[in-house]
Amino acid sequence: MKKKILAAVLAAAMVLSLAACGGDTTSASASNPTPAASTDSTVASTDDVDPNAPDARGMVNGKFAETRHISVELYDRNVDGGTEAGNNAWTQWIQQQMLDRYNVEVEFVTVARWTEGDDIGNLLAAQNAPDICYTYNYGQIQTYANMGGVLDLAPILAENKDLVPSMFDWLGDAVIYQDLDPNAGTLWAIEGKRNEICRINTFVRKDWLDTLGLKEPTNKAEFEAMLVAFKDNADKLLGADASKMVPYSISYDVGWRAATLIESFMDPAISDKEYYVNGYDDRKFTENGTKEAIRLLNKWYNDGLIWHDFAEHSGSDDTTEDDMIKAGFVGAFTHNYDYPFRNGKDSINATLAAQYGPQAKFVAVNCFEDKNGGYNKYSYSNTGDRKVFFPATNDEPIASLCYLEFMSQAETVQYLQIGDEGVLHTVDAASGAIVLQAPDDAHHDYYQNSGKNIDMTINCNGLRLATPELTTLSLAYSYSDVDPEDVKTAIAVASKDAKVPPTPSVGDIAAETEGTDLAGKRDQTYDKAVVAAVADFDSVWDKGMAEYLEAGGQAIMDERAAAWDATYSSDMLP
Repeated sequence: MKKKILAAVLAAAMVLSLAACGGDTTSASASNPTPAASTDSTVASTDDVDPNAPDARGMVNGKFAETRHISVELYDRNVDGGTEAGNNAWTQWIQQQMLDRYNVEVEFVTVARWTEGDDIGNLLAAQNAPDICYTYNYGQIQTYANMGGVLDLAPILAENKDLVPSMFDWLGDAVIYQDLDPNAGTLWAIEGKRNEICRINTFVRKDWLDTLGLKEPTNKAEFEAMLVAFKDNADKLLGADASKMVPYSISYDVGWRAATLIESFMDPAISDKEYYVNGYDDRKFTENGTKEAIRLLNKWYNDGLIWHDFAEHSGSDDTTEDDMIKAGFVGAFTHNYDYPFRNGKDSINATLAAQYGPQAKFVAVNCFEDKNGGYNKYSYSNTGDRKVFFPATNDEPIASLCYLEFMSQAETVQYLQIGDEGVLHTVDAASGAIVLQAPDDAHHDYYQNSGKNIDMTINCNGLRLATPELTTLSLAYSYSDVDPEDVKTAIAVASKDAKVPPTPSVGDIAAETEGTDLAGKRDQTYDKAVVAAVADFDSVWDKGMAEYLEAGGQAIMDERAAAWDATYSSDMLP
């Protein structure tokens, strides 16, 4: 169903014709179009227009006549061996480019990645937030928007669409206006776009399978038998470290880390409406089938097949689990589709290979079958990434748009992702693929604190090179110090039977800003249900679910159902 308000916003944007940010080919006549012929002698001649005079936005040929200053949020992941998050070769390059192109000074304001919600919330409350902020949590943006703390981007874009042609080319109207309220016409945030939509994989130790003469598991029964074999053969696989054996590792974030298992218990024919109504977050807590998936995890836990202490290591900056995996004590885990390949020489697979030889590595497998025998799972949509927003304290929205335009240009993203040839990448002579490599000591300042500099490419998540063809060719080579064939396998496994989740545009859901620590209640229920005695599983799960629904989960589901029915005439998106 087409939204009338979206059509109105786009129509308003189309009539504008001011000069684009940094548009080298934009002529003075495009910025100051010749007036229609008139018999009125008072109409000024175009000869009287000074091409060097600033326009209404204070710009000359897409560049500010007077230097502007903006501040931009940047995650600090506190990476061991990394660089200073807000001051390194990459941030300095961005600052110089913005100054040269637009006469805009950029200041980076770092916030801790794993507490970014609290940190940005505190900065917003203190009216000291960066001019450009981003977060994965749209509910938080909505909360502050309701308090007058966020700028409405709809009129800003309508008046200045010509400033951001690359952003509209890259994201498209559908992504940019994904969060447009169809009733109020407000747009509090611009969605980022995922250029890699593979999401989560299950990985197993290939060398352990080979040692025990086992095939890669293809269903739940084979996966469980594999875990039992790992446990029963701990002495053979780990020798003196047999007591440290962890057949299957998950973390306190069970809803994410058991995603492929959970989704295999969902109905592959689920309607878009049911998925959306139960899909307040991406942890699938209230989806039909989730309880039975966690029941199986509970069985495996009580059988000694799951990391016993997983729930005690909460917090995304706790490295205990990664340390165990890299030490070689873990037989299988489920995580982001490319997790074993990240971080160059410090990646899981590179670390294992350095200790135990190239045969020691994790490979991706499809092993959690759905009721039809396929591998029901969900990829990312190309939306649903970080949401970029401007706090109400932003007094430089035009300069901020120029920053988004800069970050939307293909050459900007490519440079931030692969850097200079010979420093961070080489070119494969046979195929032309970009092959990433870790920077040497002389170029350590080009170390990427986040994979492919995702924290800087704020509206692009995933490899994006100059052309789609080069991107596809190079994707498997975009991880240094690992076998590209393993990456190709991971992409194929994650893609098999994967669905793109629906992305309805039904307006703000007020109840999503009113729930009481729903994420915390969800995670606690997941954890408690996994570690409960088998006989107590139902009571633990049902109690936790009831508390979640009472704390606001049911209100969200009810409002989502009503919003869907008010927007769409059937269960399926148009």
